[in-house]
Amino acid sequence: MVNKNPQKYANIRIFLNRAKRMTKLAFIFPGQGSQSVGMMSDWGEHQSIVDNTFAEASEVLGYDLQNICQQGPAEKLNQTEITQPAMLAAGVASYRVWSHMALPAAAMHSGHSLGEYSALVCANSIAFADAIQLVSARGRLMQAAVAEGEGAMAAIIGLDDDAVVQACAEVGEGIVSAVNFNSPGQVVIAGNKASVEQAMDNAKAAGAKRALPLPVSVPSHCALMQSAADELYQKLLDVSINMPDPAVIHNQNAAQAGSVEEIRALLKLQLFQPVLWVDCVNSMQQAGAETLIEFGPGKVLSGLARRIDRNLAAHPVFDQDSLTKAQQTLMENE
Repeated sequence: MVNKNPQKYANIRIFLNRAKRMTKLAFIFPGQGSQSVGMMSDWGEHQSIVDNTFAEASEVLGYDLQNICQQGPAEKLNQTEITQPAMLAAGVASYRVWSHMALPAAAMHSGHSLGEYSALVCANSIAFADAIQLVSARGRLMQAAVAEGEGAMAAIIGLDDDAVVQACAEVGEGIVSAVNFNSPGQVVIAGNKASVEQAMDNAKAAGAKRALPLPVSVPSHCALMQSAADELYQKLLDVSINMPDPAVIHNQNAAQAGSVEEIRALLKLQLFQPVLWVDCVNSMQQAGAETLIEFGPGKVLSGLARRIDRNLAAHPVFDQDSLTKAQQTLMENE
């Protein structure tokens, strides 16, 4: 039989190849801590997509978000209520560039802490403008929940999860708990400053290689955020949310939500309960993911993925060069 339309069949082959690859591809989005002055400024011919995304965010916020990202000062960018919309806009902008280039879509999304909002936006669950308003309010509520200087977070390196949990449990007063299970041997704790310091000492006595205080003013994902979570939930009730497409793996259960109501509940819980990032990555891998693409500044999650499982490929996409590298790697592995 003579093929009278070779281009048609070529397009079908491309579609089938991409559909097959989708099941092996997952998109991930970082949270606070990856921001830096000057981020999102090296996108070459795609810079206008990034600029337009930040302009949308700025219109919602009532101030020039991109100018703060580009000009700083760092102290202002690192204010929680500014960092959160900045990181959301950065993740969404990076994803929009990828989509504009008609590069492969993923079978699932996930985000670390704040990054869960980016994942939901890019999975068509929450409108970008609504998410910008939500995370801006989230930042304000978190900062208001604990007076500056009273809360703290620290990274415990080289100790297994149970030992870190025990180091926190042995603190006699105040609140401190393990809040980010980031990779084997890397757990973040949070709570009252004095309690965190005591837990750090306990962890070192138990054999931790390092216990490093983190430069944050808000003790995220611990019980001190309960009041902020309650207020955030009221705002979530006023926002239109759709079931994600593709699926989003949530921080609290390392699984998909079964309903819009559950998405709201999980976003509330996320604020004062631990981020189970190791479980999230393992869930994506068990669902077929072999390659992770990290959208947003830095490459923290890509590094964590390799520590969780060396068989996982992970590629950060945060500027033109990293985009080109990730694209070439995917093409080579077809």
